[in-house]
Amino acid sequence: MIEGLFQPMHLLIIAGIALLIFGPKKLPELGKGLGDGIRGFKTAMSGDEKPLESNKAAKANKDS
Repeated sequence: MIEGLFQPMHLLIIAGIALLIFGPKKLPELGKGLGDGIRGFKTAMSGDEKPLESNKAAKANKDS
């Protein structure tokens, strides 16, 4: 039942529906937010680096 769930045609239909709902201007922002969330989750799970907010603050202070 689940093995045929993510076929290419299904993914195209899902992408088309998302484009209709959110519009072309909002999708890149949603993708960026999702990527930042996944990156933050991976960082928190590994525990090797500082949290994402600390990295952004340090980079902003370095640029000034």
